[in-house]
Formats: sequence, structure tokens, C-alpha cells
Amino acid sequence: MIYVENKKKKEKTLLQKYPNALILDITSKGEQPWVKLSPFYPHGNIPIPPYPSNYCAMSIEGIWQGLKVFETEDIDLSKFEIENMEGIKRTVRKFGKPLGHRNGVDGKELLDYPTARKEIYLRAYAWVLDNKVNDILEALKYFAATQDLVLLDYNTNEDLENFTKPLSHAGLVKKYLIKKYPVLATLTFEQKKVEHKVKNRTKSTNKKKKDNLPSLF
Repeated sequence: MIYVENKKKKEKTLLQKYPNALILDITSKGEQPWVKLSPFYPHGNIPIPPYPSNYCAMSIEGIWQGLKVFETEDIDLSKFEIENMEGIKRTVRKFGKPLGHRNGVDGKELLDYPTARKEIYLRAYAWVLDNKVNDILEALKYFAATQDLVLLDYNTNEDLENFTKPLSHAGLVKKYLIKKYPVLATLTFEQKKVEHKVKNRTKSTNKKKKDNLPSLF
């Protein structure tokens, strides 16, 4: 089984709840290679919706923040280029009330939050899952088939239709694995090395193709 839990929970609490699970931090504070599942990770060359697109960004979060429009500020192209996962967010305190997300870099239309989340964030994240992290997803499929898997995230809202809370990207990974890849695939040699490395690290810790993927919509 795959579970989503809050990264801020104490390790002792998680181990008591999931005694035989592999616990992986897939936030921007996680370790390689799991940090690559974070929306902040700078994969580079991520097409900016709507597709087909003439523009690309380093990260999913860069796209989401860069296309925001506020009372005193339009889109910010510099957010598309950030490579160190820092300084990406744009705040209400600094720019005033958010008016929506521009529908593309050259778009005239402003999308409301529910529409923007589906048409921008989900599509960009789905593109990354399908094009940038296939080896990691294969490893996660293997782990989930052999033991409980806990994915840590700062947000735990897995409901795509719940717009009152930020969406959990760990929940999106979970949906992607369950709905799009229900059958366990054969691991490559490189993926087996990843598996071995992660199992060793977890044991030590315990002691101390493209843009429109129905699995995300």
C-alpha cells in the first residue's frame, strides 16, 4: 500500500504507525533521487502550459508561481529560470491580492484557482512524471509491490476536487503509480542499485506520453 503523510510528523510516530514501511521524503528537502519528485526540483526544459508551448521552465513550482497575477504584479518570467529551488514563491504580503493565473506566458485570459490547478499545475506535474523521472517511478512501483510505502509531503490533501487546501504532490505520485502503472515492471540494473541503496539507508534511519495524463485528472 502507498500512504501519504506529513513530513513534519515525528519519525517515531511514523514508525509506530507503519512498522514495516519504507518511508521516503519527496519534498525539496529530501535526498537524491527522491527530491526529483518535488515540484521545486529544477529538471529544466519543462513545457509551460497550455500546450503546444514555445516556453519552458526549470521547475513545476517555477511555472505555477511565474504565471500568477497579483493586484500590483503581472507574471514573473524570472521564476521560470530558478535552479536552486530558492526564492520561487510569490506572496500576497508583497504583491497584494492574487487575481488568478495567466493562461500561458502570452495568454490574455486569467484562470481562477480551480481551473489553473487543473490546467497548469497538474499538467506540468504530469509531464514531469512522464518524461523526467521514469527510473524513480519504476523503483517506487517495486517498493510498493513488496512492502508498505510512505511518501512524505508538507501537504496531505489528495483530493483533486478539494480546493480549500494545497494539493499534495505526494498524492499525485500515489495516483500516478496506482492508476497508470498497476502492473509491476521488471527493474533494470540501475533501478536495483537504487533499491539496494534506499533499503540500506532506511534500515539505518530506523535504528536511529505526454501532457494529458488521465491518472491525474
